[in-house]
Amino acid sequence: MRPSRRLGKRAGERIVRDVRHMFRLDDDMREFYQAMSTETDFAWIPVEGAGRLLRSPTVFEDLVKMICTTNCSWALTEKMVNGLVNELGRESDDGRKSFPTAEAMAQKPAKFFRDKIRAGYRAPYLKELAQRVASGALDVESWLTTDLPTKELMDEIKSVKGAGNYAAENLLKLLGRYDGLALDSWTRAQFARARNNGRAANDKKIARFYSRFNSWRGLALWCDMTRHWLAPDNIAKW
Repeated sequence: MRPSRRLGKRAGERIVRDVRHMFRLDDDMREFYQAMSTETDFAWIPVEGAGRLLRSPTVFEDLVKMICTTNCSWALTEKMVNGLVNELGRESDDGRKSFPTAEAMAQKPAKFFRDKIRAGYRAPYLKELAQRVASGALDVESWLTTDLPTKELMDEIKSVKGAGNYAAENLLKLLGRYDGLALDSWTRAQFARARNNGRAANDKKIARFYSRFNSWRGLALWCDMTRHWLAPDNIAKW
């Protein structure tokens, strides 16, 4: 779709930067692909160029969305995120809206997130997160380039109310750190079907299966569990 007005140089550069960020175009995947190429069941990954996890333009947006995925159905997650966009997003010339800024969210009371967004127990967490980011007390964008060890970075992410192990490990993947598996009911069910003859496996068994991939184990698991998204005809061969 053509823009309704000509973009200036700075705006164009910002769009290119955001697109490169979202599609992980600057991520160096060579080490990951080398590790996958030595495993028969995973050699398809470098062949297909898989593993570049789509992310939002900002860490703040990804963190809010991650909090909205916890302890609920995907339908409810979509409802909450759509509510945030429709109620607080900036509207473009064609009527579409962007994800809201921390400043826009910080102006609303917790009651708004509970009653209007239907965020439930997350309502005060979203309010507090937005306030911390908008005030500068918490710089979540710096997590992209920080030199903090992964354990310390995970602890910092978990200092955000509503972000437990699952949310933190998933966000770490979007930051380029793949140590954590971020297991949930969906990935456990997928592992049971694809790797354990349909039988439920405990988290320790799942962790052992991917432990050989070391710091890439979280990405190896994700590619493994979503292989059928890329090549549906391979499901029967799985």
